Amino acid sequence: MLRVVAILCIFALPALGAPRDPVIGDDGLHKAPWMQDTFKDLREDLSEADTEGKRLLVMIEQRGCIYCTKMHEEVFVVPEIDAMLAEDFFVVQLNMFGDVEVTDFDGETLSEKDAVRKWGAMFTPTLMFFPEHADDVPNDAAASEAAVVTMPGAFGRWTTENLLTWILDEGYDGDEPFQKYHARMIEAQDGGK
Repeated sequence: MLRVVAILCIFALPALGAPRDPVIGDDGLHKAPWMQDTFKDLREDLSEADTEGKRLLVMIEQRGCIYCTKMHEEVFVVPEIDAMLAEDFFVVQLNMFGDVEVTDFDGETLSEKDAVRKWGAMFTPTLMFFPEHADDVPNDAAASEAAVVTMPGAFGRWTTENLLTWILDEGYDGDEPFQKYHARMIEAQDGGK
């Protein structure tokens, strides 16, 4: 009888929201349910994000990236962050060394690896956040010029959560730089300790 209960618990845990192992796609990159499968035309992706009331986020990753794994296993799975990514962001994943075609905001079509090189992204993961509306991006702008914020590298829960919130609140248009905002939020979260 105890064995039956143990087996039932094993099968019931995923349904109850227990942590799950990240899914790895055929390209060797982590896959999350909040990632969008698009034609990787950034102007179209931004328009679709705008239509859905979300912010476009381009996530550059690579196969075997230990920092990408850290983000997917420890940070993106935090319920508050997972919810923000699902509800507030239109996430498009690019493979730093991939060959899938990407159409940049300036209309140039090139492979993922050439786009990443053009934008000067050197680290994975790199998160690129874009304005709310396609009209806010000039026709001759590359993604690296159009991004309102670029976050290269892996960060912990609070830096990531505070950055996502700061993006949604359009903090990049205000007088308080992210570092000061983040320090203020950490102080408030720690109760001033």
